[in-house]
Amino acid sequence: MPHIAKPVALLALLLMGIVATVRAQTVRPDVVASGLQNPWAVAFLPEGRFLVTERPGRMRVIEANGKIGTALEGLPKVAAGGQGGLLDVVLDTDFARNRTLFFCFSEPGQTGNSTALARARLSEDRTRLEEVKVIFSQQPKMASSAHFGCRIVESRQAGKPDGMLFLTLGERFVRKDDAQKLDNHHGKIIRIHKDGRVPANNPFASRAGALPEIWSYGHRNVQGATLSPDGTLWTHEHGPQGGDEINLPQAGRNYGWPVITYGENYGGGPIGDGITAKEGMEQPLHYWVPSIAPSGMAFLSSERYGRAWVGNLFVGSLKFGYLDRIELSAPFKGKVVREHKLLTELGERIRDVRQGPDGLLYVLTDEARGQLIRLMPN
Repeated sequence: MPHIAKPVALLALLLMGIVATVRAQTVRPDVVASGLQNPWAVAFLPEGRFLVTERPGRMRVIEANGKIGTALEGLPKVAAGGQGGLLDVVLDTDFARNRTLFFCFSEPGQTGNSTALARARLSEDRTRLEEVKVIFSQQPKMASSAHFGCRIVESRQAGKPDGMLFLTLGERFVRKDDAQKLDNHHGKIIRIHKDGRVPANNPFASRAGALPEIWSYGHRNVQGATLSPDGTLWTHEHGPQGGDEINLPQAGRNYGWPVITYGENYGGGPIGDGITAKEGMEQPLHYWVPSIAPSGMAFLSSERYGRAWVGNLFVGSLKFGYLDRIELSAPFKGKVVREHKLLTELGERIRDVRQGPDGLLYVLTDEARGQLIRLMPN
């Protein structure tokens, strides 16, 4: 019997370890607020409040108790329709002192619309935006209701904000070849100062015929962007039918769309020459076939869900209605080695995901009665 007891005891310990691991990696959705109309982005205000955008053109403050405030006054006119509307919002790093925030939206114009980036101050009573100023407007405008991109990331160097912003821009769907041209902002990621000035060291700042704001090009529709702790920009973008990508956009690099792609035309058939690689064009870090329709992107740096999740990447799926927990070969870097589907029981489109000041993950569901949900560890 003694020679059996030891393996049995060992097996019991192993089973306990497995159960503990499963429990540590399970989350429970806790609805903070519901009844939001197609919410697109969430930012974290002081004292447990939230700032949320709704695609039809409203920005609201949600109290810590979940009460949804009236729409803020002072927003510019928004070209809401299709995929366009009021989209991303981020708070300035120094928000506690200057109350400054940045938001992007589809901006109307005489020849159509385009993605614009604005800065503003939130009033002390949290009822309106003040000193609103558009600091960047995508050119040229065109008649399209698709592929606005519109994720904002505050740039950092050596772990500190450097006074610049990245903004992702879709190729507007109807002129996908523009993504390969440097004389327009379609299918680009741009980098500008917080006041709209162009950084002198942008990769095309001194090239004739190129727009100086451009950081990288050859993108399709980037709706997820975040920084890893070392300051590296991570993004993901929608492919056509298949071929959604994760990229690490670097200065001046070409990410291939529509010349190379792992997707195909809607309904089938190759895009262009149907190739997936070409000299001078970057390969994605990871791609999805079939498409998951990704939106929102965040790294987890806290241990609220156990150490195994620290350094994981989280991406929302609009198409399949889940939150993708992505394990990498090294924390905050490396290759994708494993994926896990969370929140499948909700059956709702996950539009945004962020880590809150409390170390917990928060998601928005892009529905007619969308929800702000906090992920509680079990």
